Amino acid sequence: MIAVDRNAPKALHRQIYDAYRNAIVKGSLRPRQRIPSTRVLASELGVSRLPVLNAYAQLLAEGYIQSRVGAGTVVSISIPDQLTSSKPTSVPLVATPSGPRPAARRASTFAPSQSSPWLGGWGAFGVGQVASDQFPLHLWSNLVARRCRSMDAKAFHYGEQKGSRALREAIASYLRTARSLHCEAEQIMVVSGSQQALEISARVLLDPGSRVWMEEPGYRLAADVLTLAGCHVVPVPVDKEGLNVAAGVARCRKARAAFVTPSHQFPLGVTMSASRRLQLLDWAQSSGAWIIEDDYDSEYRYRSMPVAALQGLDAHARVIYIGTFSKVLFPSLRLGYLVVPWDLVDQFLTIRRAMDLGPPSFHQDVLVDFMSEGHFARHIRRMRVLYRDRRSALVDSINKELGPTVEMLGDEAGMHLAVTLREGRRDVEIAERAARQNLWIWPLSPSYIGKPSRQGFILGFGSTKITEIPSAVRQLRNLLTNK
Repeated sequence: MIAVDRNAPKALHRQIYDAYRNAIVKGSLRPRQRIPSTRVLASELGVSRLPVLNAYAQLLAEGYIQSRVGAGTVVSISIPDQLTSSKPTSVPLVATPSGPRPAARRASTFAPSQSSPWLGGWGAFGVGQVASDQFPLHLWSNLVARRCRSMDAKAFHYGEQKGSRALREAIASYLRTARSLHCEAEQIMVVSGSQQALEISARVLLDPGSRVWMEEPGYRLAADVLTLAGCHVVPVPVDKEGLNVAAGVARCRKARAAFVTPSHQFPLGVTMSASRRLQLLDWAQSSGAWIIEDDYDSEYRYRSMPVAALQGLDAHARVIYIGTFSKVLFPSLRLGYLVVPWDLVDQFLTIRRAMDLGPPSFHQDVLVDFMSEGHFARHIRRMRVLYRDRRSALVDSINKELGPTVEMLGDEAGMHLAVTLREGRRDVEIAERAARQNLWIWPLSPSYIGKPSRQGFILGFGSTKITEIPSAVRQLRNLLTNK
């Protein structure tokens, strides 16, 4: 952005000064933004260092820039011209929209997340929040550093489009052992979380207008993906045995697919019974439909061994399995995976190639080390005990403080449970008031596609220490008693 004209009547140092001053005042250069050293700028402009030194000296004297030891030269936090009136510049600071500005209707289908204040903070009852303070960060950092030291030129190229072969083999081995899946590394695709997994699945399996069964209530972000893909979402009720297959058949026998969370239904937390699983698989085979299984937190089960995945029962390759490391490690890792039937691997790869050419490779390599050296299995075992204790503390506190005023659901597994309210209470209104008190309770009613049949809350306990749970539940009790 800095240019000089040797033939201009204005001195070189003044040209440099004016260019920087105008850029700072217009906002092209922002507070704390670093600018080149005098030596570097002189070299880039092809001038001696003296005019650059003079220009910088003037900018320093007037307070436009600051020089910090060890940090170089940066734009000042407080800009003088922002404190005084000045003539408008010829270039507007913000572009003014004008003329036709068409956008796809689907882009405005959903309200922005800012309208859901319970999504905005970290703390008691936040859903999807893990015990990040218990993650072996020092160990992970050592693995990261070791991978950095061993990087070679190949590390800077595109990786495999399905993901690292070593990671896919580690995932396949884990799934066969821990989740009873039938899979090989060639069937696995590494993705950036379960949302991308569902997006890819929708593009491969579904057409605009396709009808898809969705658990009611269910995972709203999954419904959003399906809606944006142009699908018609068919809500199918959930009871104590999970998705009601008979109700789904009655509502839409010829649906193209069903999206389910059978191991720990979101948000009610029920586990799909064996008979319902077999009914669902029979329906998929007889109607030529697909089943998309989201197995988001199946590692955490407290009253029994983990329930085997639906995919392991599938004898006709009708299930697309989605897993994620967001709950067992940490969400910002942004790594998940798909297990795809053999005959669909090429189609999934075609869609993936059009989307992003494959996942970043560095953290895949770190995760391979984490899994192959046994740290992954040890971490899951530790967290299972931790979450079991936090879940027990939450259940005890709810029974003590809320008693019969609520019904508790889904407390046998996962990192959240649900409570339902008596008639006449509005969960969204209560959740909005709770957020103003730094209590992040998710209302249950927005999880319904149709008219909500229950009001209540989804209460996460992953990030809440045992010592903090009783006071958080008392705070919730006060919100419920003070209308």
